[in-house]
Amino acid sequence: MRHQTLLLASCIALSLSACGPRGDNGDADTTARTGPSSIDEVDLIPRQALFGNPERANVQISPDGAYLSWIAPVNGVLNVWIAPADDLNGARPVTRDEGRGIRGYFWSYQPGTLLYVRDSGGDEDFHLYALDLEGGEARDLTPFEKTTATVVSVSPRHPDSILVGMNDRDPQWHDLYRVDLGSGERTLVEENTGMIAGYMADADYTLRFAMRSRADGGMDILRREGDGWVEHDAIPFEDSMTTSPGGLTLDGKTLYMRDSRDRNTSALYAIDTATGERTLVHEDQRADVGGGLSDPATGEIQAVSVNYLRREWKVLDEDIAADLEKLQEMSPGEVSIGSRTLDDSTWIVTYSAAEAPAKYYRYDRASGELTELFSARPALDGAPLVPMWPQELTSRDGLNLVSYLTLPPHADPDGDGKPDQAVPMVLLVHGGPWARDYYGYSSYDQWLANRGYAVLSVNFRGSTGFGKEFTNAGDGEWGAKMHDDLIDAVQWAVSEGVTTEDKVAIMGGSYGGYATLAGLTFTPDTFACGVDIVGPSNLNTLLETVPPYWASFFEQLARRMGDPRTEEGRAWLTERSPLTHVDNISKPLLIGQGANDPRVKQAESDQIVDAMTEKDIPVTYVLFPDEGHGFARPENDLAFNAVAEGFLGQCLGGRTQPIGDLTGSSIQVPVGADIVPGLAKALESHTPEERN
Repeated sequence: MRHQTLLLASCIALSLSACGPRGDNGDADTTARTGPSSIDEVDLIPRQALFGNPERANVQISPDGAYLSWIAPVNGVLNVWIAPADDLNGARPVTRDEGRGIRGYFWSYQPGTLLYVRDSGGDEDFHLYALDLEGGEARDLTPFEKTTATVVSVSPRHPDSILVGMNDRDPQWHDLYRVDLGSGERTLVEENTGMIAGYMADADYTLRFAMRSRADGGMDILRREGDGWVEHDAIPFEDSMTTSPGGLTLDGKTLYMRDSRDRNTSALYAIDTATGERTLVHEDQRADVGGGLSDPATGEIQAVSVNYLRREWKVLDEDIAADLEKLQEMSPGEVSIGSRTLDDSTWIVTYSAAEAPAKYYRYDRASGELTELFSARPALDGAPLVPMWPQELTSRDGLNLVSYLTLPPHADPDGDGKPDQAVPMVLLVHGGPWARDYYGYSSYDQWLANRGYAVLSVNFRGSTGFGKEFTNAGDGEWGAKMHDDLIDAVQWAVSEGVTTEDKVAIMGGSYGGYATLAGLTFTPDTFACGVDIVGPSNLNTLLETVPPYWASFFEQLARRMGDPRTEEGRAWLTERSPLTHVDNISKPLLIGQGANDPRVKQAESDQIVDAMTEKDIPVTYVLFPDEGHGFARPENDLAFNAVAEGFLGQCLGGRTQPIGDLTGSSIQVPVGADIVPGLAKALESHTPEERN
């Protein structure tokens, strides 16, 4: 994270095609059948190649250009590696984590110092560490129990310190500190006693703006005056998901703002901080403004993205237009720029597509030379990966549902994105629900397609990215119209010949897990089976146990889901809880849960498993004692997906790779191991291994 890109993403992706391979007239290519007629003619991709550790990932260059860095395994655990920028043979790991591994890191502006975050067992109490490359010592900058660090600002003007939010005093609210990277000493900048959800400082670490939560679910933007705050602007609840500050330029003269007020989709505005004058930078009527690419030296936005079906970019600064055009011409997929030196002479570039995992390059702007560095997953080179096809579906009440369809090779042998034969399908539901599905490489889509399934992902109402009206249409619609959108998508797939009514599974994590449980309880005849990963079963207990630092977001949860503090709200939440309708479950169900999940507590899975067991309804319950909201350790991810593969194979008839060796995983199966073929036998010789 950099000072000038606090809220605007610091990467850019350029799509050569908005919809995948098409003919010159926009129609699908109708070339003769060239692919397999059966999934058995397609090579089986090992789960290890899809879900094991990447060989290298998250490649960056230090601001001074001295080092390249990346994440790669050390003895099977992801750690940070560095190498001199001109000598990859000098690569060495600089962290030695032996537990869950390190996935998030970034460079400070102090030469030879990088920072990384790590929690324990998936509890999301992320500590921030500073690593001195010369001495090799890592210092915990937030050494407090039950504390989640948030980085507020990193500035090239003050390379020896950063601004960090910490909630050790009050678990609900983060106080703001300036932390010395060398000594770890922290100095209080402001004690958060006023429901401040976030701070914004300029490059000199002077507080300029803050966001304050309101009781109606909206937000106030506050402006610093002297030693206090005054109200500067107001964001109504209806715009709260689509309007927010997007960062300051380094000189503090311009505030970028994503804003949907008086419009539907959020547009990007540049606001003069002295006069308040607003200038429209970019807008799109189809979708919200997304990430931006900013000048490392000034913080000025140079390009901005919009993602409707696929990501599209608008270049704002001619200084980089030729570079982006050149990079775009070199790949039929998407180009991302995730790291730049402070003098902007060198970029780290990533190429990827739905059927092509990331490859990393170094781009020298002066010479135009592009040098390949690494492939994230070289084990997939030459594997039978398949395209992802954007779709626009229509809900029963007329809403447009941007969706993504992945077909197994034998269902689309001519590669036109249209099924030649119906196959079993997995409806893969995204979490959030205030998030969205995108075009791009997905291990899950490729895995399921390689086993013989079509995969459909739907941006149901309530998803973000398509304007406030679409997001707000999901308010009060958990298990109702949000679920109707999923059912409408299944009916579309049947009518289009993608699948048949009796061969559809539902699967997802978090809200997607809830949707799975809702599918098997509210619409039990629609799905052949379901896979729920960390999904809530009881919406009342879910909201009663959210992490304390979600206090700034709780009023939005109450308005968008139902208020557990009122009798009416509790009644609605009870009605929309799958646990209430557990008697309706008649199809096979697989549940996966992390014991340390701070968002969807283990009790959410325990409740519905206990209720099903009491009523003699079969269920398979997989528990990982060293995981949280999802399965971060590859040994656990591989173990769960091995179980899920056997489960889906039994339900839908797709091909399977044996469960195999569970070595290294902490997997426990309290209930239903005998339901999944091969699981009970695999567990007989397995000793769970926990790593926090």
